[in-house]
Amino acid sequence: MSAVDPGVYKAVLSVRRAYPFDVACLFMRIYGYMMNIGTVTMLTLSGYSFFIAGLVSSVIAIMIFVVAPRIGKMVDERGQSRVIPIFVLINMMGLTGMLVTVSIHGPIWMLFASGALMGSLPNSQALARARWTYLLRTKKLGEGAPNIRTVFSYEGILDDLGFMFSPSLSIFLATVITPIAGLFVGGVLFAIGSIILCLAKSSEPVPGWSAPEEGLSENRALEKRASRESEEPLLDASDAGAGKRKTPSHISTYDKGEGIFRKYPVVRVLFALMLFLGSFFGVFDTTVVAFAEDLGDPNIASGVLMLSAIVSIVMGFVFGMVRITSSPSKQLIVAACLIGFSYAFMIIVCDVVSLYIVSCLASLFYAPFLIVCNSACERAVPGKRLTESITLMNAGCTFGLAVGPTVAGVLLDGFGWHLAFIAGGVLALAIPATALLCRKLIMRDVRSDTYEVIG
Repeated sequence: MSAVDPGVYKAVLSVRRAYPFDVACLFMRIYGYMMNIGTVTMLTLSGYSFFIAGLVSSVIAIMIFVVAPRIGKMVDERGQSRVIPIFVLINMMGLTGMLVTVSIHGPIWMLFASGALMGSLPNSQALARARWTYLLRTKKLGEGAPNIRTVFSYEGILDDLGFMFSPSLSIFLATVITPIAGLFVGGVLFAIGSIILCLAKSSEPVPGWSAPEEGLSENRALEKRASRESEEPLLDASDAGAGKRKTPSHISTYDKGEGIFRKYPVVRVLFALMLFLGSFFGVFDTTVVAFAEDLGDPNIASGVLMLSAIVSIVMGFVFGMVRITSSPSKQLIVAACLIGFSYAFMIIVCDVVSLYIVSCLASLFYAPFLIVCNSACERAVPGKRLTESITLMNAGCTFGLAVGPTVAGVLLDGFGWHLAFIAGGVLALAIPATALLCRKLIMRDVRSDTYEVIG
């Protein structure tokens, strides 16, 4: 590891072409981060039960998990400005139905139907990172372009800012003005951000784009596979009599748009890592709230979560300034071990002091882990599949965040907060366990310098 360079962010901020899409995606992030907690707050303040509010929020999260990767795939195939408006319209229809139903205290089924439509949410984090990767890998920013890991650190800071302030903004607006105010403001920001994003044509990735070095890698992979196929018989044994020729496997691989999970095994690993991370945080956040209520001071929960977010933001900022010489694959494995083993110490939480120590210590590794996960994804898949890959990776976290509170709720109701903390620690250990078990695959598929298409 070499010296820390505080000036690396100047190169990021000097890219004026990025201003429109970064502002747009920040607006879209605010809505995405306030959606679940905003829905729960809005419904409970309007007289609906916590049970109904939780179910509606879970429907939204599950629909995002199901739909978002498909939106990402369509974006990669057709372009952001062609696909995003369609799903923004669907989402806005769902949000409108939700707000109207709550305002008139309409039927409960309308809440679930509207929530399902709200699940058509494009992943703003993936959209922004895809644009940055496109600009950098196609050399459109020239010699003074920022380092891609610094860019992902910068994007991680925006993620943390949105994650920290958006729920608070939603709750504040809902309690001070009217229950629907939080999601209404978030929806307006989302619509404005979507319009700005689609109008920013100069930074939009061209469907099917590839970097120069990526194209060379793909050609080499195709040539290698073609040479293998030339040594194989072109007649299937079962069809020899009919004279049917066997289609070379590399043609079917590259012509039919094979599923991202099947074609790039490392995406499966990243999905699993993010799934365990989201599940852990779902358990952790819920258990911290229950722990604070058990002690009779709800402010403990908000204090712990706020301090953790601040530590994460600072660490993400610092991480972007540090130049690390080890390969992205090694960085991913080390980061997975650090965040997993540090959060596993939550099994020893027994009082407020130990809770603050464990949460703050482990938060040091949260932002670096997300940064190296995104970097690993960028290094493992070609640009034309990047939006879909990052969206799918984040969908794992979204699904975990939806399942985690349910697991925590069962444990809290039946056994108390101590066992819930232990369960969270086990989920945290699943992160390094997955990375270490898949070490060879990660080392093989996450390239150090350029894209490499695995045929």
